[in-house]
Amino acid sequence: MTGIEASPGRLADLARERSEANLRFFAVEAEHVARLCHRMAERFVRGGRLLALGASASALSDARHVAVEFVHPVIVGKRALPALAVAGAGAELVSRLELAAEPDDVVVGFGLDEDGAGSSGAEALARARARGCLTIAFAASDPPAEWIFEPPSADPFVRQELAETLYHVLWELVHVFFEHRGLLEGREAAPVHDSGASSFLYPFLAEQETGLEGVVEDVRRSVLAKAEDAGALREQTLGEGGEELTAGAAALRARLEEGGTLLALGNGGSATDATDVVADFRTPPRATGWPARRALDLTEDPGILTAIANDIGAEAIFARQVIAYGRPGDALIALSTSGNSANVIAALAEARRRSLLTVAMVGYDGGRIAAEGLADHVIVTRSEHLPRIQEAQASAYHALRELVETAATRSESR
Repeated sequence: MTGIEASPGRLADLARERSEANLRFFAVEAEHVARLCHRMAERFVRGGRLLALGASASALSDARHVAVEFVHPVIVGKRALPALAVAGAGAELVSRLELAAEPDDVVVGFGLDEDGAGSSGAEALARARARGCLTIAFAASDPPAEWIFEPPSADPFVRQELAETLYHVLWELVHVFFEHRGLLEGREAAPVHDSGASSFLYPFLAEQETGLEGVVEDVRRSVLAKAEDAGALREQTLGEGGEELTAGAAALRARLEEGGTLLALGNGGSATDATDVVADFRTPPRATGWPARRALDLTEDPGILTAIANDIGAEAIFARQVIAYGRPGDALIALSTSGNSANVIAALAEARRRSLLTVAMVGYDGGRIAAEGLADHVIVTRSEHLPRIQEAQASAYHALRELVETAATRSESR
């Protein structure tokens, strides 16, 4: 079989590119992010929602990721915030946005820099802004969004990773202003929650009520601290995981070139990352010149997922699909922030029984998946903070995607 072998310094280069772009981006944008958190909190207490636009498969993964983070907060005691992913192609996206958007909503557009998809996203944002919505974009748009955060990189993967860190930080730090309800217009609608166990989200905040500028400064410092953590964790993941990423890419390249299909799965935010993995393989960025590869998202069909969960149980939602779709020449990539998710472990076990190649990206200390060697290649992101884990895992699967295409061939070693 043939596979690939990365040049020794390539993963170090990828990590360095991300660290440098991360530092430049957040050094410039930290105060803007803090002020946007304040503006978003005002919208939420007035009954507004977050609408995330996705006009392509890759952009839709980010739109869904934003929605799940805001609606299903992983921090105990934090309020669930209304958020929806709005998807569509061309005029369909504009039409769906017009049906959904209300004046107090926050609308964020993804994929505005993508060929074809960007124009419909920009038009949808323009319609939303005209309606009174607060609008956010991660690329220049015409007409422009009210808030534009443009990552300082030409690499579409790096741009996506920085956007992910930014929207995670927005979710984490918008809650700060709910603790300071006197700073919000429409504050009578805002319940107060003690920070409690979630105070690590914003370590610089004092306990007493302060003026707006003081809170904005504290949030700005917290944004910078979170960005620094994200950069360090990306370096750790690509550095310590370099051998597994390289070997996994070699084995995956071999399977794909022989007609195999890559299956991808995860839960929650990791489900949206699985969607992104599949989009990157099926429709790689045009500028790369990479071929489209066969890939299947095991999280994308709600009929299948709910049928299995209802009739058998949530633990079987992925394993049952591996039974249906998996073949001996295929591969499976599993994303888990804990390394202990029962349905991910069940799917890996079923994949191994059926001779699929398995690659797992896990957080914390790797959980059962790493400790028990439940996947052929395991990449560990050593953190207990879910948003930072997911951000580093995005860097890892983007690096994997590049390694599949760009290195010299060699014999598959596993």
